[in-house]
Amino acid sequence: MRLTEDATTSGRRPALAEMSDAWLHGRARELGAAIQRVTFAEQLDIVTSLDELLDETQRRGEPLLVAQLLRYSAMARLVTRGLAAEAEPRLDEMLAHTRRHGLALMRADAHAMRGRRLVIAKQEDAALTEIARALAILDDSAVPDRQVGRRNWDRMLSTTLVDCWLVLNQLGVYEAAEEAIARAAQAIRDSASPHEIALQLINRVKMLLGWGLRLERIERYDEGADKFRTAASMAQAAEGPFTESLFPRKANLPAIDQVGVLAAAAALASPDSSHIERLNSLLHPELVFPHEREIIAIALARCLDNEGRREDALQVLKEVREDNEEGSLPSMRLNLARELARLDTTPDYASGASQSLIDYATILETEMWSLRESQIATLNARREHERLSAEHGAITQQALQDPLTGLPNRRALDEKLRSLASSADAQPLAVALVDLDGFKDVNDKQSHAEGDNVLRVIASTLRDALRGDDVVARYGGDEFIVLLPGAPASAAKQALGRSVNAVASLPHHLSHGVTLSVGLVSLRPQERAEQVLARADAAMYQAKRGGGNQVSSVNSMAIDPVTGWPGEDAPTDPAWDAEQPT
Repeated sequence: MRLTEDATTSGRRPALAEMSDAWLHGRARELGAAIQRVTFAEQLDIVTSLDELLDETQRRGEPLLVAQLLRYSAMARLVTRGLAAEAEPRLDEMLAHTRRHGLALMRADAHAMRGRRLVIAKQEDAALTEIARALAILDDSAVPDRQVGRRNWDRMLSTTLVDCWLVLNQLGVYEAAEEAIARAAQAIRDSASPHEIALQLINRVKMLLGWGLRLERIERYDEGADKFRTAASMAQAAEGPFTESLFPRKANLPAIDQVGVLAAAAALASPDSSHIERLNSLLHPELVFPHEREIIAIALARCLDNEGRREDALQVLKEVREDNEEGSLPSMRLNLARELARLDTTPDYASGASQSLIDYATILETEMWSLRESQIATLNARREHERLSAEHGAITQQALQDPLTGLPNRRALDEKLRSLASSADAQPLAVALVDLDGFKDVNDKQSHAEGDNVLRVIASTLRDALRGDDVVARYGGDEFIVLLPGAPASAAKQALGRSVNAVASLPHHLSHGVTLSVGLVSLRPQERAEQVLARADAAMYQAKRGGGNQVSSVNSMAIDPVTGWPGEDAPTDPAWDAEQPT
């Protein structure tokens, strides 16, 4: 498989910095599709490539693209043997990033991906809670974000639902899994690419096979056979879109000869000798999607047994059982164990005592089925709890959040400034007023809608350039306030200087040449909020008079005697030089 970008006609491979955002996302999507069907060595190469793409997107700072690349980087580790634990910090970062930028669908996906990680770690109850959180967010995200666009919104919704489906299917909660996968298909019904159609069909086939095998374990054989027949029909439907998908594949070879679950579906619906050679060829670990060998082995064993080759069938099942694949699904391991017990009719198992054990196992399976139904009820209860909690939190958040930028509003700023001013741990407290240079021209010459876009981009850039504990709030119009707790004058200047440079470095189509003028002061003892903000405002105008695109910290202005420090005319921090723009 080719993992590197194609060379240009001049023979030079373009640097990532030269590529568009759309190219970066498309490349990540391509690698994400490939990683599940390549060798381990190639998987490691893909992980490295995705990390390079992530680094480039983080340098650019576009919030949605960063969230998408964090997802691909985490997903690559979840499907690569031995790397699942490395996905956790990326999922943590993805969750924090999506919360900060108000990316609801991607935040739901972060919870779904956490669920996948927890299933691998055999923490199934915790995984169910993460899926409940993801579904609750999706329940409250029915209206597409106009900034994203309807088509992209639908694709993101579908991707998140598929990630939820993966966990529900792994947990054996098939009814809820069916609901999720059906919603995913509905979301992209009118705009799905061949790859997305093929992926949806393969996923549904996989789910139906697991469901059918699970029904057999409680002796509901007719229902199980019906699931197998439906899966076989879907396997046939996948042939066309698979030929145009992103999956690594061999040209002119049918999908059923390349995708293990499609071959298994046909064999389980009608087990006979015609499937044996194909299933044998697909049983190799590096030729199947993760966690599908058990399904292929069961299908092959049934075809072999149907031909009177029971010993061969048992050998296939035992070899796959011994393989003990990392993250192998608990429900599928049980299916494999049951198939072994069903076929292993040695004299010891043919006795009356053995029949009693089989009956006992059937009773246990029925009890487990009841527990599975309880699991569905638990999922629905947690989902509703998460939805109500989110609804209450959203009402509270709206009262304290600027609707355009998602930053804290003036009311939230007042509360935070009051809290930090009274906290010894927050001292020294730097306060900055940020005003946009040239913003009026954007509104006048472009449009107010474009002006809103600029405000959103700059708010995001400003927030990302500062520390996690720093507070960025929208003060009104094109003004922002920054609070930097525990930041001496010199450190605050450097931090805000980085913010000024970050905004000045934005591509022109995002910023339209808007820059920042920043007035920086330090809170004085007993100083009221309006007084410190008035001083910051005066310092900001000093930056404006200096030409803008700079930070100004001004000491030389007259000091209000009410706000001055007892016995002192001015702060003594040597880094706080008078009229020193940076």
